[in-house]
Amino acid sequence: MRFRAEAVAAATGGRLHGPDVAIDGVSFDSRSIQPGQLFVPLVAERDGHEFIAAALARGAAAYLTTRPPVGGTAIEVPDTLHGLMALAAVQRSSFAGPVIAVTGSVGKTSTKDLAWAALAAGRPTWANERSFNNEQGLPTTLLNTPDLTEVLVLEMGMRGLGEIAELCSIARPTIGVITRVAEAHSDRVGGIEGVARAKAELIAALPHDGLAILNADDVRVRAMASQSAAPVLLYGDAPDADVRLDDLRLDDIARPSFLLHTPWGQCRVHLAASGRHMAHNAAAALACVGAIGGDLQGAAAALAEVGLTAMRMEVQRTAAGAIVLNDSYNANPTSVRAALDALADLPATRRIAVLGLMAEISDPEAEHRAILEYARGRGIEVLAVGTELYGIEPTDDPVAALGSLAGGDAVLVKASRVVGLERVAAALLG
Repeated sequence: MRFRAEAVAAATGGRLHGPDVAIDGVSFDSRSIQPGQLFVPLVAERDGHEFIAAALARGAAAYLTTRPPVGGTAIEVPDTLHGLMALAAVQRSSFAGPVIAVTGSVGKTSTKDLAWAALAAGRPTWANERSFNNEQGLPTTLLNTPDLTEVLVLEMGMRGLGEIAELCSIARPTIGVITRVAEAHSDRVGGIEGVARAKAELIAALPHDGLAILNADDVRVRAMASQSAAPVLLYGDAPDADVRLDDLRLDDIARPSFLLHTPWGQCRVHLAASGRHMAHNAAAALACVGAIGGDLQGAAAALAEVGLTAMRMEVQRTAAGAIVLNDSYNANPTSVRAALDALADLPATRRIAVLGLMAEISDPEAEHRAILEYARGRGIEVLAVGTELYGIEPTDDPVAALGSLAGGDAVLVKASRVVGLERVAAALLG
């Protein structure tokens, strides 16, 4: 998006210092800022104001600041994060196309990635990079929207009540997608019912002429239909789903193909991502295409080529032929079960799950023990890393504990982001 420094000052209630320059997009990272962008120095573990000079040296057109300006074009504001959010909210008014918001405890990033690819097959589409889904990342995504974009897909994350509502006040979505409600950040919102309330903030924010796309197979998500002023579209396996999966099959690395029944016709879908749960994420993505009148067949064809954000259901082989399923980006009980199901679907004679901590859940001991029993019930060995919550002796060196892997072995690597288990997957793959 293009705007001018005077417009930034007006939107943020700030004071302009220096010339009224043209600006094209924003960044809060001085290391990757592009020439012509607005630099937003955020105050977190480090104070971004320390990097204003570096941002200017890299070509920043202007910057927000709560301190006295240090040259160039500056917009002095009371708070830089609030300034970023206010600017995005104002600039959203200049975008006339559909704005699709995606949230859920499980699958929101994968659904966003699949929706981006499916929609982009027919119309210029923009979406969050990686997981830029919070009060910093979402405004940045919106403000970096290319000028020719016709459709926006915005992933929304939350760690507490009111956060999705705040993101909706910025993005003003016209279509809302809810994937699942699960034990993610449940310790912060009073349990899983609190998670449901937090996710439902998206549905409550939709306009009367919008659309709520809800997972028909999740009882808590389905119940959100009663809170929607907008029409509701259900997707999933349920017989009454408007967008319904049928004849789901898996190939030799658990990539799903399926027939999708929709109000706009049927299509056969083949996915490049592994895991039968990815079929449901793809169904939600294709529901978005149909909802805006897109080409369903072309969108389905595009999904045969699209990969996912790194560390999500990545399937690779070691030099010895063992399969490594790297799903280490994050973990909660529902996503771990889905990953274990994918591991069980892989062709192998031995299946091992390398599991670390599932953080921010309301009953950690019970949930970790339940995962151990679930894995064992599926014939999967569990190797715990860095936590005793699974009820087995953990290891500090999972690569050594696994020993030599051969062609008949399949290994899942999964834990919450704070554990950083991607290092194990990288070590296994050499």
